[in-house]
Amino acid sequence: MSRILVTGSADGLGRAAADSLLSAGHDVVVHARNRQRAAALDALVDRGAHIVVGDFAERDAVRQVATELNDADPLDAVIHNAGVWSGPAVMPVNVVAPYLLTALLRGPRRLVYLSSGSHLGGRPSLAGVDWLGKSAGSYADSKLFVTTLAAAVARLRPGVLSNAVDPGWVPTKMGGPNAPDDLELGHRTQEWLASSDDAPALTSGGYWYHRQRRRAHRAVHDEAFQDRLLRTLAEETGTAL
Repeated sequence: MSRILVTGSADGLGRAAADSLLSAGHDVVVHARNRQRAAALDALVDRGAHIVVGDFAERDAVRQVATELNDADPLDAVIHNAGVWSGPAVMPVNVVAPYLLTALLRGPRRLVYLSSGSHLGGRPSLAGVDWLGKSAGSYADSKLFVTTLAAAVARLRPGVLSNAVDPGWVPTKMGGPNAPDDLELGHRTQEWLASSDDAPALTSGGYWYHRQRRRAHRAVHDEAFQDRLLRTLAEETGTAL
């Protein structure tokens, strides 16, 4: 049994992953943006899940969640699922929050970051990026950055299994009802990477789609770009990885 945090688990892929991991006997920590959203997790909490609450668009809230988690039993794995499609919170939620949690949380030996096929259209440039969320950010850019973060962590923390997952375009609130991909397959790969002892799941630095490694944007494994991204995020947040 592993203790696994699933961020953004009030609905969609995060909820499905948390539900499945809980059913498999894992000690699951679920996360919601606010108390109203947390009410949607009552059924999972009643089954034994623990819960943390914090708006990942706010850095202080991310720090508070990290403190709360560090004061509890250590985590074995984190599925960085929380994300937004559009608006000012794109960079804070999709990139800054997983970066801060990665820097602040003690103990997880497996990290899974939710990417997207959209990352292939992202721009490997950090010039003019609005990390504070004062204006709308590019979803494709945010997913390129978080996929690069996953690869950088794999390189810099050899004792940690760090991977990125493209769940596919699935029919969730974010993906829309007509999304063509399989919702069930959309959450299985991140669960597998967070908990399985299968040999492929014990590898690091991959970009995965339905348990198959795929080729990521060429910037993802560019160590100079990785270093620039980490340096920028460290300066922006005042927290080094």
